[in-house]
Parts: sequence; structure tokens; C-alpha cells
Amino acid sequence: MTTRRPRLAPVLAAALLLAASAIAAPAPSVPAWPRAVPQGSLVVAHVEPGSRVTFGGRDLRVTARGEVVFGIGRDARGPAEVDVRHADGTPERIAIEVVAREWPTERVVGVPPKTVEPPPEVAERIRREQARVVAARARDDARSDFLARFTWPLQGRISGRFGNQRVYVVDGHDVPKSPHSGMDIAAPEGTPVKAPAGGIVTFVDADLYLTGGTLLIDHGHGVSSNFLHLLRIDVKAGDRVEQGEVIGAVGKTGRASGPHLHWGLNWFDTRLDPLLLLARD
Repeated sequence: MTTRRPRLAPVLAAALLLAASAIAAPAPSVPAWPRAVPQGSLVVAHVEPGSRVTFGGRDLRVTARGEVVFGIGRDARGPAEVDVRHADGTPERIAIEVVAREWPTERVVGVPPKTVEPPPEVAERIRREQARVVAARARDDARSDFLARFTWPLQGRISGRFGNQRVYVVDGHDVPKSPHSGMDIAAPEGTPVKAPAGGIVTFVDADLYLTGGTLLIDHGHGVSSNFLHLLRIDVKAGDRVEQGEVIGAVGKTGRASGPHLHWGLNWFDTRLDPLLLLARD
């Protein structure tokens, strides 16, 4: 039986079209920049090989063909300014409009209360675990797996969207938390999870306090995917995985109200919307 993909709201659908235009491959050696991108976008652009590109105070890697990549955060305000020093030494500043999106509130019922309001004695554990994940996201390899056309890690209902404000209901009262950092896909426990693009496994831990079974795949140039609440992890740190390879299974470990996959996308420490990548399908 074929599972139909969810219908996107008009605002998000428009955002996806903008994202697709931002990452469409132009003719070789022709510099191309998007006019506008939505908040939460991974932006891929082209410059002349040998150019130097800077964004947000960071020198970006440039591939041999001239591709560069960077992220636009959930709360970014435009214009996003990119400085380019072309191969011949000519400077140029690119200004990209950032399109604001709406961020509804999601009320989540049924998660373990201790994961919403953790006892004081586990606060240090959470801090240490999150520091390890942040360190894994700092990797900056020259690999360009991020150029692949990303695919769905599994089919299922989108049960939580990137960027939405999260409010957890615990013992009848609301506990506001940070905005949702990824996309949740509901699926039966044990459903295989596949790599949406190739990369190197940089982090594996089956028992983090908040995120349970946790796995990170680095796609190069600071782009990484994280997969949370896994029941099972089938790869280990240092493994090379290819697109479509089974990397684990859906679970409900950590702070989860039921079985689902949380797929998060990062450019270094900037959280991005994985759903926008799938606009290229």
C-alpha cells in the first residue's frame, strides 16, 4: 500500500517553492544566488571556483565546482548578507531576503513528566549530553553529501513540525518549552529508518535523557542530520552510510508521547527545517 505524503499548508507550500528555487542547480560556472528564502532554509549557491565566501562571520567551504552551503535560522531576519571575493579578487556583497513564516503552538500530551520537568539531580547529566551533541555538530568536512536530493527517512504522518512552539501538558498544567527543533514523523515502533542522504556517523548513544536513542550523520560542510527517540541503532560512530541505508528503528525513547521519528537538520549550531529539503522531490 502506498502512503500519501501530507498536504502542505499554503504558507509552507510557498516556502517550499522558495527553497527549491534557492537550491536549483544553475549552469556550471555561473554564479547564482536566491532572491529570497524562508526561515529555516538550507541554502546552496554557486560561485566561481576559487572564490572566498563569508556568511555570519564564518568562511564557507567552496567545492571544486563552486558550491557553497549555509543555513538560515528559524528566527532570522533579513536581509542575509553574504560576502564574496571572486577568484580575480573582485569583492561582492549578496543580500538575500528572508521570508518570515508563521509558528503555531503545539500542545503535547502524554510525555513522561520527569522529562519535561527533570529532577535537579539530572540537570547536570542533560547538560553533559547536550554538550556532546553540540560538539559533534561542529564538524566541518570537505565532503559534499549535502548536495544529494534528500529523501524521506520513512513514510508516515507528520506529527510535529519544525519551529512550532512546544507546550507540554503535565498533570493538567502547561509547561512552555523551546520551539520544536525538527520534524516528527509518526510510525509504528520498530519501523526501519533510512539515511535521507549519505554521510559519516558522528554520534551514537542509545540512552540520552531527553532524546533517548540518538544518532547524528554528518553530510559535509557543517550540515548534519539527527535522529531521535530511536528504539534501535544499527550503525556506529565512524561508519560511512549511503542514502537509503537502514540506520535504526522508530521508537519512543526519551521525551516522547508515542512512537515516532524526530528528524532534525543543522548547519553547525543553526537548526533548520528538514521538510524544506524535500521540496526537491
